[in-house]
Amino acid sequence: MTDMQKLYLLVPLAPLAGAILAGLFGKLIGRTGAHVATILGVAVAFVASIYIFRDVQAGNTFNGTVYTWMEAGGLTFEVGFMIDQLTVMMMLVVTFVSLMVHIYTIGYMHDDPGYQRFFSYISLFTFSMLMLVMSNNFLQLFFGWEAVGLVSYLLIGFWYERPTAIYANLKAFLVNRVGDFGFLLGIGLVAAYAGSLNYVEVFAQAGDLATQEMAFTGWPLITAICICLFIGAMGKSAQVPLHVWLPDSMEGPTPISALIHAATMVTAGIFMVARMSPLFELSDVALSFVLVIGATTALFMGFLGIVQNDIKRVVAYSTLSQLGYMTVALGVSAYSAAVFHLMTHAFFKALLFLGAGSVIMGMHHDQDMRNMGGLWKYMPVTWITSLLGSLALIGFPFFAGFYSKDSIIEAVHASHIPGAGYALFCVMLGVFVTAFYSFRMYFLVFHGKERFGQAHHHEHEEDAHAGDHHHGLAPGQKPHESPWVVTLPLLLLAIPSVLIGFFTIEPMLFGSWFDGVIYVGDNHVGLDELAEHFHGPVAMALHGLQTAPFWLAMGGVAVAWFFYMIKPGIPAAIQRTFKPIHTLLENKYYFDRFNEIFFAGGARLLGKGLWKAGDQGVIDGVAINGTAKLVGWIAQMSRLFQTGHIYQYAFTMIIGVFILLTFWFNRG
Repeated sequence: MTDMQKLYLLVPLAPLAGAILAGLFGKLIGRTGAHVATILGVAVAFVASIYIFRDVQAGNTFNGTVYTWMEAGGLTFEVGFMIDQLTVMMMLVVTFVSLMVHIYTIGYMHDDPGYQRFFSYISLFTFSMLMLVMSNNFLQLFFGWEAVGLVSYLLIGFWYERPTAIYANLKAFLVNRVGDFGFLLGIGLVAAYAGSLNYVEVFAQAGDLATQEMAFTGWPLITAICICLFIGAMGKSAQVPLHVWLPDSMEGPTPISALIHAATMVTAGIFMVARMSPLFELSDVALSFVLVIGATTALFMGFLGIVQNDIKRVVAYSTLSQLGYMTVALGVSAYSAAVFHLMTHAFFKALLFLGAGSVIMGMHHDQDMRNMGGLWKYMPVTWITSLLGSLALIGFPFFAGFYSKDSIIEAVHASHIPGAGYALFCVMLGVFVTAFYSFRMYFLVFHGKERFGQAHHHEHEEDAHAGDHHHGLAPGQKPHESPWVVTLPLLLLAIPSVLIGFFTIEPMLFGSWFDGVIYVGDNHVGLDELAEHFHGPVAMALHGLQTAPFWLAMGGVAVAWFFYMIKPGIPAAIQRTFKPIHTLLENKYYFDRFNEIFFAGGARLLGKGLWKAGDQGVIDGVAINGTAKLVGWIAQMSRLFQTGHIYQYAFTMIIGVFILLTFWFNRG
């Protein structure tokens, strides 16, 4: 094993070592030892990722096996790494955001009795995601895929004494199992028809797979593979209708909300589809499916953010919407734009979540935005960094989100894939919606009348049980800025939230960074039209000031300002006027209700039917009670011949001999 291969191994194993130390020896090493061990592990992984990134920049990539587990039926099950431009970008994002979350957690979880356990979980989460993005085969991909799902279950239900947390983590686990079933089917089809689980070997056969049909159905094989794989992505990356788990994941502590929503679990599906671009490029049907699902998620999940009053849930629904934008980019073959937005979004979304957590700390764990207002003068660092994160989210020119989101919109505008017109409508309207709910949150939290330290009676039942523990400020109390271990990650995340798009758009979208890694077919224009008109990040940002997305975003900001700063009575009047629409949004389009009635209710009816017919009818009625009745009947009949009279036994013997002889002679 070469020195570089040892370095590759160090990246995932360092966080794993920290997780083991904090998890198994947490009581021995104490709270300080737990956070030192895990932060050191993630920091080592981050520094190693920087070194590997520089090595890949120099033209050195790697694709090889680290450990062979077994060989069976012509398939090789192994642990292997594919270190290329896409991998190192993900490694840097995951390790940096995770490092910021680890540092932030020292302040946020300071008084929690599960301190060591939480650090162990988030470090294990980092290990799982790194194994996923570094994999060179479907087996290791599936291992990382399931591992992030398992650890997310543990983290969402971290406060396991709360029923709402248990409900939320079970919901996340079950919904992801639905997506993972499709994902496993896709991997099974790859293994069955390609005869390999190695990415490179499968991609080499992509042309042959595109010419085959599935047995017994006649469906195009490549379309079936891609749709099954994408169903897995729908679960992990929370696309309609498998999105329902993500808002409820707010039941976990805020640091894990940032880690799940920014750099790890929800980005796994986007990364996977980008990695599988050689397969998806061969099926326009699969791309259209991806495009429509993403566009629907981008717009309709954004609408839900408008009616939320819990600060964390607003940010959660913005994650759903932005994941929809990434999925739309995948659907129009703009894979590089999708992962570019994945990268920029990771920084500003982690910033917004950690900023929301800082607000929650300052408000003594009150998350209702209706109880806030005027926090800018009490929490200046949180205020400025949250403003920067919000500007990046709405795509304000020169901010990171502008370059990635604008590129996606341009790619959709240039696309001819079926469904592109619908997608363009959704992403354009989504710009206005994103700006409106983002600055609704910003104005309600940081500006306007101070509404804290008062008795409030308007908490919705859902708000009262969402997110972290609700205490709130007592009358006369004032909010306070968070300690440096909280504000330092905010400042460090604010830097890439502003600058990363400016410095990376040219190599990532229009340069050769993804050459040989992401494949776009000749019949898919992708970002070609945008590349023709790209004259540098400054020119793009200046031109962006004249485009429709910019004015839609500014319109959203202006409406939010007018509604919540100038005429706060207007939103209430609109709510009364359009009560049915508000009720629909408040109930999240009744997805949860449908799932409870159709799937959960159907499962209960099926279980009851199986219990009645199967357990009571067949097993108890026939197999157990029926057997006992049969034995009893045989015993009753046998008693008729057991009289104790010798003459009756002799008569029976004679009759028996007569029957036997008759049968024998007739046979002869």
